[in-house]
Amino acid sequence: MFQPPRVTPLDDAGTLRRLVLAVLTFGIVGVGFELVLLDHMEDPWQWAPIALLAAALPVSIWLILSPGFAVVRTYQAMMVLFVISGFIGQWLHYKGNVEFELEMYPSRQGLELVWEALGGAYPSLAPGTMILFGLLGLVACLRHPALHSRSVSTNTLENP
Repeated sequence: MFQPPRVTPLDDAGTLRRLVLAVLTFGIVGVGFELVLLDHMEDPWQWAPIALLAAALPVSIWLILSPGFAVVRTYQAMMVLFVISGFIGQWLHYKGNVEFELEMYPSRQGLELVWEALGGAYPSLAPGTMILFGLLGLVACLRHPALHSRSVSTNTLENP
């Protein structure tokens, strides 16, 4: 009778980690192309997510193919920048929509202004994709074996 090979939890975690990173890399490529196609390049603030996405692509591939301490730490730092970029983008999109709404309808205020600004020309919640990517990347690096093996070897060297 056929029995599937036994898989240890560590093997499952490694497979899941690589799959999450592969899906995340696919999303990074897609959103990067979308921003370029949308001509999201009018000012330096609009270049920030494109630059982050472009920089993350080779690091993502490096992390999938050859995970090590340095690449995991680099990826974690990039993912923190993704989250920060997403929050800044949400603020800039929302602010631009509020300015537009007040220019068109100066009497708008309160919840009506907030609601109209959220649904304005600049997609206020779209930069949330950067936040999502950043958090997903941080989760993929959570308890990464490359970080554990480095800390174990460092501790052993310090305390023989």
